[in-house]
Amino acid sequence: MATSFSINIIFISAFVLLNLASAGRILENQDPMLFKYHNGTLLTGKITVNLIWYGNFKPSQKAIISDFIASLSSSKSEAQPSVSKWWGATEKYYHLIKSKKSSSLQLVFGNQISDENCSLGKSLTMQQVQHLASKGVQMNAINVVLTSNDVAVEGFCSSRCGTHGSVVSKTTFLKGKNYNKFAYIWVGNSETQCPGQCAWPFHQPIYGPQSPPLVAPNNDVGLDGMVINLASLLAGTATNPFGNGYYQGPSGAPLEAASACPGVYAKGAYPGYAGELLVDPTTGASYNANGVNGRKYLVPALYDPTTKSCSTLV
Repeated sequence: MATSFSINIIFISAFVLLNLASAGRILENQDPMLFKYHNGTLLTGKITVNLIWYGNFKPSQKAIISDFIASLSSSKSEAQPSVSKWWGATEKYYHLIKSKKSSSLQLVFGNQISDENCSLGKSLTMQQVQHLASKGVQMNAINVVLTSNDVAVEGFCSSRCGTHGSVVSKTTFLKGKNYNKFAYIWVGNSETQCPGQCAWPFHQPIYGPQSPPLVAPNNDVGLDGMVINLASLLAGTATNPFGNGYYQGPSGAPLEAASACPGVYAKGAYPGYAGELLVDPTTGASYNANGVNGRKYLVPALYDPTTKSCSTLV
């Protein structure tokens, strides 16, 4: 089993380019046409999102993530702005492909696998992460590996908060089609290892402009930080699953749908300030999207390929 490619989120929640006067200038200073489609396959149709829990997660913590996944394609009436509305913005990428009929992507909550005893130890290489991802269903799926706050992963905190890529698997034939790779995501819980890097703005940043941390909408800095990173990686996986979809810059370090807009969560955002977010009057928590079961979440801005700008829900 070998990795066909892997893309990291390098502190997407913190300050990637602090010397800029505005986070919105990240793309303004570059040729917007560089953010283009590279003729690769995108994920289409019904795709299951399977969760592989590695380490100790409380049931309440698992519910934060599972409710977020369910919120992506919820058909229930929700308060606005909603997570499903945010996810709907990714459809613009599909509509731009003129050589093929526009195909939609529907993410549905799949299976969950738990490895509470950390069968591979508490210090993982990326190869081991890919091995864990392979435990999930590999056809028409995105397998998400989530590591607990006491599990160290290669590159975690020092260079990345999470990653997505594709893994070559045993060839499977179905209805004449050859499926030989599947998409995976890994996100770590940074609560005790590097919340200032991977859970901003819910924790004081370790560098850059200092401002009081915001109250996490689900009262869990580590898990609410994981949601931000997972959301970014899901958007990247949908629009660039195999390294040849939509992205800007070099293929080895591309800017994708969400990572092209680092640190931007609402209008008026700038380095050190997430933007004019909504605030829950009861808890004081900051958020920009509503989900199922009354959940509130913070999701990143997405690059809009039609306006060539970072788009936010609020």
